[in-house]
Amino acid sequence: MNKHFKVVLVLITVFLGSFSASLFFHNTEKVFAEDAISLNQSLKFTPTKVPNQVIFAGEKMPINIYDVKERLDREMLVNTYWHSNTFQNFKNAYRYFPTIEKILQEEGVPDDFKYLALAESGLRNVVSPSNAAGVWQFLKETGAQYGLEVNDVVDERYHLEKSTRAACKYLKQAKQEFGSWTLAAASYNVGQARVRKSIAEQKVTSYYDLHLNEETSRYVFRIVALKELFNNPQKYGFYFTDEDMYQPLNYKTLQVDTSVTDLVEFAIQNNTNYKTLKLHNPWMRQQRLDNKISKVYEIKIPS
Repeated sequence: MNKHFKVVLVLITVFLGSFSASLFFHNTEKVFAEDAISLNQSLKFTPTKVPNQVIFAGEKMPINIYDVKERLDREMLVNTYWHSNTFQNFKNAYRYFPTIEKILQEEGVPDDFKYLALAESGLRNVVSPSNAAGVWQFLKETGAQYGLEVNDVVDERYHLEKSTRAACKYLKQAKQEFGSWTLAAASYNVGQARVRKSIAEQKVTSYYDLHLNEETSRYVFRIVALKELFNNPQKYGFYFTDEDMYQPLNYKTLQVDTSVTDLVEFAIQNNTNYKTLKLHNPWMRQQRLDNKISKVYEIKIPS
């Protein structure tokens, strides 16, 4: 075969191959585009609707004030369409809300404050940029002020039951001063001193009339938005069963009034391992438990 003819044949083959590939990808893109249009039409995202009446801790939210309605609308939109985070909230709440609800009832604090804990931490033992820690996000000094032991070995900000009771003490004290659970909730975010000062300077007595920093201005609305979602999950597109949730932890409680020099060995002796012991007792911050004053600690042992 002539050398030049071979070259021409190769070029024609390459051209036809490129044309076929181009045609294939064009058709594929067309199919993808049609699928995307179909998917978009089936999803039909719509804005959330702010309820006509909203109650937080027995106190009515003045939805008739335009900025109040829009601030709640913002938090409802954020939490409704931030699906991964909201589903995590549902899952965590299934595990931890029963414990929190029981303590709130015992302490005489409205049940709605469980959503404050959810807004603070997602019910996780996180640490904020300001070093607030635990589910209820106590600063070290504030935690100690409300009866929590906080040091390098024991940090009860990570103790769900004890930190919940400490939060109740704070909230009841704030309610007594400000006369409003809503202002008590706001003070949990910004501090009682700041709320006290803002009320005095601005000469108003309602959270909804105060001009506050961005975070505190959104704070109560975030709590209320979570309450609305949790009370009406399917209304906002969240479907799940009990099996989808994180189940409550099963454990027995062991009282210890002495030091434990090695929690690894302690775990083994109690038929578990160190990791699982720490998951159940995140307030133990080291691999030992110092106890020079014979304080009684309740340690959860998986059962």
